[in-house]
Amino acid sequence: MLNVFLICLFVSGIIGGTYYYFNNKRAKSYHAYDVDEDRFQIKSLVDFVQETFNDILKLNLQTMNISRDEYEKRMQSKNQLRIALKNCIFGDINAKNFVKSYIRDILLKSYKIDEDNIDKVIHFNSPVDLSIQDKFEILLYMYKKDHGYWALDKIISENGLDRPRMEDGEESIKFIITAEDIDNVYKETVKRSIHFEDKLNIVVQRVYQLYKGYSVVDEIRDMKIDGVSGGVSGIPGSFFQEISYSKDLLTKLPCAYDSVWIFFKGKTIHLPFLSFGSERELVRVCKNIYRYNNPGQLSETNGYMVNELKDGCRVVVARPPFCESWVFFVRKFDSAPNKKLEELIQDKNNQLPIDCLKWLIKGCRVTAVTGSQGTGKTTLLMSIVKFINHTFTLRIQEMAFELHLRKLYPERNIVSFRETASVSGQEGLDLQKKTDGTVNILGEVATAPVASWMIQMAQVASLFTIFTHHAKTSEDLVLALRNNLLQTRVFNNERVAEKQVADVVNFDVHLYKDINGNRYIQRITEIIPLEKSADYPDSYKNAENLEQKLDSLYETVREYFIRVTDRKVFETRDIIVWENGEYKTAGMISRKSYEEMAQHLDRQEREEFSLFLHSNWGSSYE
Repeated sequence: MLNVFLICLFVSGIIGGTYYYFNNKRAKSYHAYDVDEDRFQIKSLVDFVQETFNDILKLNLQTMNISRDEYEKRMQSKNQLRIALKNCIFGDINAKNFVKSYIRDILLKSYKIDEDNIDKVIHFNSPVDLSIQDKFEILLYMYKKDHGYWALDKIISENGLDRPRMEDGEESIKFIITAEDIDNVYKETVKRSIHFEDKLNIVVQRVYQLYKGYSVVDEIRDMKIDGVSGGVSGIPGSFFQEISYSKDLLTKLPCAYDSVWIFFKGKTIHLPFLSFGSERELVRVCKNIYRYNNPGQLSETNGYMVNELKDGCRVVVARPPFCESWVFFVRKFDSAPNKKLEELIQDKNNQLPIDCLKWLIKGCRVTAVTGSQGTGKTTLLMSIVKFINHTFTLRIQEMAFELHLRKLYPERNIVSFRETASVSGQEGLDLQKKTDGTVNILGEVATAPVASWMIQMAQVASLFTIFTHHAKTSEDLVLALRNNLLQTRVFNNERVAEKQVADVVNFDVHLYKDINGNRYIQRITEIIPLEKSADYPDSYKNAENLEQKLDSLYETVREYFIRVTDRKVFETRDIIVWENGEYKTAGMISRKSYEEMAQHLDRQEREEFSLFLHSNWGSSYE
């Protein structure tokens, strides 16, 4: 009986052990599979890279048994890394590439990313499993290899992605690049397997943009486009707290962090296939993107910041409660470097406005470049600077550095100033008078103090001035500047202030952007002050009787009140207009403008200018 019991116990032990062995092995295998899958998640890579950088920077080299030369070498490398990690969030491309090279080495040497496992991070060899963001970033990388920072421009232009569209149920056109567009371009472009080096670089960029970069807009920001913004559409997070939504409805509504828009050749284009993924990621980008040169702290009290990045981009950030959601706007000014006017002004008979602009600048006319946002005012202003006499020195006054004319004209005498927290624009203007400046350029006249500076510069600080403004008509331009002078109390009489503006501003070059995003010069208008030198009627002196004297005196008094109240101070005259896709001549420039322009031209230039007027208007003043 005992033997039977022992045998049963032995058999039960074998069965139990066998079950435990196989069950434990299966659990370990399943657990190992989970660990392996998690290991190749992007978040795991980002966390590992962050920990590695922290370990490198925290490493105490003094505790290591190394030579002095090795110690100094490692310390220098450590400091370079620390500086690069700090500067890469400021729009510093070199610092960004330095950090990315470190990330590449970490993934290769420490994380053991190789040809066998890199497809577990992003499914490069299985297009079906790629997300639209994956396809877009692969496309952008491939185009960047051939076109550099013009990659996004090429993707959009070559595939017509900036065409206006009208979807069913909508009453107006819009500009949008859809997930379907990216999918189609990907199928047409990526027809061969991607090399391991390319895959690695794409993974490195994905890790970088989540660790130190600007998330999904990191590479977009570097491209040669007009700008990029985020958080400007979709449902703000605060709305979900105020209103009760069903779970099904929430999944269908785009959130503020799903918002990515680009500004491309004057068109605002929506990229709904890109998303920051969470409110937290959008906030991280907003908190980092404005911090170059320590402009101050973005807080609930100080709800917005205007600053620039290291490469000259203008950045605006706003946050609640000042703004309904976290938003940022990056405006770039390098998408049209050294572009000829023929490339900017492309409609029929485009040589007419180009030549007119040339003679206005050579003739030292105070010129306003006007138009709404996105019409190309800054770009046109940068291009016409080449017509300024090379012997003239240029002094630039801006609210924030945007023109960067020394990059376009490095051989010219150009100095730019801007207003800071401790140096006002007025102080900057006063300083310019002591810097041997010949021509003043004002980046944008958007406030009353800036308008006052512009009038001062045009009167006493320079030979002539060029500036930009948002006025819709030439009359609006004069009246807006007049109101600015009254607002700053430079003048207290409307007519005197209006006359002052009309005497100073000579020409208005107005730019326009139509609903399809086409940009052109709508008109070139001369602002002509009206003379008031005519004598008052004095016929009452020769009247024969009292009745005639009273009638004549009435006419004199009437003329006085007309001049004081209703008499126009200036008139406008369109010189060139745009009609139906073609530039045409309109009125002739005034004799006074011709004579003043001719004073600044040499003999050969005067002959060419007269020929230009005669060939286009049929006459000249010579």
